[in-house]
Amino acid sequence: MRPADLAREHGISTQAIRNYERDGCLPAAERTPTGYRIYTGLHAAALRAFLALVPAFGRATAGAVMTAVHADRLDDALTELDRGHAQLLRDRETLATVREAVGHLTGGTAAGTGLPAPPGPRSVGEVAHRLGVTPATLRAWEAAGIITPDRDRTTGHRRYLPADVRDAELAHLLRRGGYLLDHIATVLRQIRAAGGTGEPAAALDGWQQRLTARGLAMLTASARLDDYLTLRSEPPRRA
Repeated sequence: MRPADLAREHGISTQAIRNYERDGCLPAAERTPTGYRIYTGLHAAALRAFLALVPAFGRATAGAVMTAVHADRLDDALTELDRGHAQLLRDRETLATVREAVGHLTGGTAAGTGLPAPPGPRSVGEVAHRLGVTPATLRAWEAAGIITPDRDRTTGHRRYLPADVRDAELAHLLRRGGYLLDHIATVLRQIRAAGGTGEPAAALDGWQQRLTARGLAMLTASARLDDYLTLRSEPPRRA
């Protein structure tokens, strides 16, 4: 096979094929005496696996999985996949909690009764650690009107009350779903006001669909990777 033969199936460029090989996402190709690359069915299977892994786990994880496989570090590759599945489960659990929180808020109960937030005020660093983001990210969300922590009158430091932590949790979820900051700010304003339920419900339904799509993509990626690993383990055929 030529690079164009592999590229044609997926509608990508031949340069992309060469880049994937250079980065270790494809096994190294043999060369003709004149220096042309020779690709085989094994490379085609590797490319299908890699391109299926990208929408399921992200480009970085897909590359890490394939390079680990090609370095004969199968357990490292499987660990990368495990992390992706664990993140999907965490997102599902967080979404379920957020739905419950939105239900409480839009049902007229007091703010802060949805997400389990720690009691008492928390610092920006503590909330950042809780979410796995940087303090700078939280300050950017504050500048966008997404979260509105007050300030300690003595020190001037930000204080995150349980309702503020709840808002930060909601913002984090929606950000992971790909929503822009101004959209998230609109959703959070509606939730804080316990107003119309349409916008929050639509945002959460959209994220639910994304989680379902990612889960299905993971199934496809696992099948493609299994095909490649099986082909890779077969002894080479003799002419």
